[in-house]
Amino acid sequence: MSVLHEFTSGKNPPGGGLNASERFSVFYHNLFEYPLTFSELVKWTPGDAPEIGSRVDYKNGYYFIEGKDGLVYKRTVRKRFSRRKRKIAERVSKIVFFIPGVKMVAISGSLAMDNAGKESDIDLIFITKKGRLWTTRIAVYVLLKLFNFRLRKPLNPRQKDRLCLNIWLDESDLTWSKKERNFYTAHEILQITPLINRGGAYERFLSVNKWALKFWPNAAEVRLNKNSSSYTKPLKLNMLEMLCFKIQYSYMKQKITREVVTPTRAIFHPNNLSKKILGKMAY
Repeated sequence: MSVLHEFTSGKNPPGGGLNASERFSVFYHNLFEYPLTFSELVKWTPGDAPEIGSRVDYKNGYYFIEGKDGLVYKRTVRKRFSRRKRKIAERVSKIVFFIPGVKMVAISGSLAMDNAGKESDIDLIFITKKGRLWTTRIAVYVLLKLFNFRLRKPLNPRQKDRLCLNIWLDESDLTWSKKERNFYTAHEILQITPLINRGGAYERFLSVNKWALKFWPNAAEVRLNKNSSSYTKPLKLNMLEMLCFKIQYSYMKQKITREVVTPTRAIFHPNNLSKKILGKMAY
């Protein structure tokens, strides 16, 4: 048993009491300016982690890298900002709930960790019914426009409280490829907060990406989905879905850089942090 887990509530355990995996977790979350509570440290302790040289300190119930105690206050402030942004995301979910093709809507990114800054946008992930991604996407955008929600605009420096609908997945194509499997991607997957979850779409999403638990084994309870075979059969798009895909793809293709756009997924990364974070981990 870890030394950390022997501390009792109310005491101030020194950072030196943490094992290598726990210190790595504090180091990793420090990259996002995110000090950890005890329960979060248990949840986000990695399976295997390299030894780090950074010292860990503890104050007011939070673990953080030595000298970063100012992050405790920053996290408190960001939690207040996040509360407001979550309310916007919840309103979105109540509206798009009536679109039949929507299987899951989930909060992602910094907001999923209640760590969104004042000027941050609102990241959302959508999972759609099989063979309905592009028709559903159009329906979602039209409905959000009708209800005057503000959507993220490329190259616009002011993105406060705007919706960033940056990941769209057909329920037949939910798995991340092996080359994308790392600490960062695993954390992003396991931290999402579902707002709509039809037919166990969220559980199936975790099940097919259970590789993420290799990196963060305590972050979620993944139940294997026994009915996933029907979602992996070859996908045949109907004429309307194919037309919607071609129209949207023709609009996007001139702007595509590192985005992924296929008939079964659309993944946009306005600020792709993966390489940046992994680079900082290679200390």
